[in-house]
Amino acid sequence: QVQLVESGGGLVQAGGSLRLPCVASGRIGSNYGMGWFRQAPGKEREFVAATSWSGSSIRYADSVKGRFTISRDNAKNTVYLQMNSLKPEDTAVYYCAAATYYRNLVVGNPTPDYWGQGTQVTVSS
Repeated sequence: QVQLVESGGGLVQAGGSLRLPCVASGRIGSNYGMGWFRQAPGKEREFVAATSWSGSSIRYADSVKGRFTISRDNAKNTVYLQMNSLKPEDTAVYYCAAATYYRNLVVGNPTPDYWGQGTQVTVSS
C-alpha cells in the first residue's frame, strides 16, 4: 500500500505563491508517475500537472501553464507543486496522485492508483 500526504495549503492573496509538497511512503515502486489534481466547490476534480519518474515528461493544464511548476525529488519520494501568480479561481482542494504509469495521469480520464487526502488552497481577491 502507498500513502500520499500533502501539505503546504493555506490562505494567500491574489498574486501570491504557495508550494505544496507531497510525500509518498509505503510500497511505492520505481517509475511511478506523480501528479496534482484539484477540486473547487461544486466542480469536478480536474487535472493540474503531472511528471514522469525521471521528470523527462511533464504536462500542465492550460489554466496553470506559466504559473505552476511541478518537480520531484525521488530520493525523498516527494513531488512538489510550486504555484505562483495565484488567482482566486485557483481556490480548490489540491490532491496529490500517483500512478504506476505516467500516462494514466495525463489521459482524458485519469486513473491514478493512489490519492492523497487533499490540502485546501484559498486565494483571496
